[in-house]
Amino acid sequence: MIRTLIVDDEPLALEILETYIEQLDELFLVGSCSNAIEANKILQNEEVDLLIIDIQMPQVTGIEFVKSLSNPPLVIFSTAFAEYAVEGFELEAVDYLLKPIPMDRFMKAINRASDLLNAKNGKSDQEDFFFVKADKKLIKLAYDEILYIEGLKDYVIIKKEEGRVISLQTMKSLEERLPNDNFLRIHRSYIINLKKIKAVMGNVVEMQIAGKIEHIPVGKSYRDRLHEIIDNNKL
Repeated sequence: MIRTLIVDDEPLALEILETYIEQLDELFLVGSCSNAIEANKILQNEEVDLLIIDIQMPQVTGIEFVKSLSNPPLVIFSTAFAEYAVEGFELEAVDYLLKPIPMDRFMKAINRASDLLNAKNGKSDQEDFFFVKADKKLIKLAYDEILYIEGLKDYVIIKKEEGRVISLQTMKSLEERLPNDNFLRIHRSYIINLKKIKAVMGNVVEMQIAGKIEHIPVGKSYRDRLHEIIDNNKL
């Protein structure tokens, strides 16, 4: 989990960032505040891995605040003014987000921060588990226990050999977190664990769950990739 602090003097901007963070399981919101004074208090009392901060704020700007920190966390700057980008990157910021910030651009910045933190902490690129938010808690899931994932609007159903987990997030965000040597999207609404396939028949994948066979549809645009993997014996 990336312990994240967001700072912005615009309430709407804070609300948008909080919503984005809520949707990404790898982020944990340590605090949300409107100025550098409040942010400094949080940094003194909490462990923070990532600071997402607006540049133009009253009293102390985001850039001035980051410069004042002796040991700053990773920083992502956000602002409505592109002319501050150069100065932001001179402070070795992870990224610079121009408002209004789209979700896909936010996710790209978070992925950069995650890669940098993994390298800093000496972690391997891939663990054998991950966490998802469900039922107001974080649930640990081993990749090997997942059979397939079904997407339903803004929810995903993660089907395990025993039971299931329902999480509020998009298929796209979850797909980007899963190792592509184990998992493959075979339909707009389905991602499967390649190691759990029992058989493939035409446009259907068979998977065995609790002694019963389930059939997962294969979309036309995903079919070639699935058969390429099968033909090359990569399962």
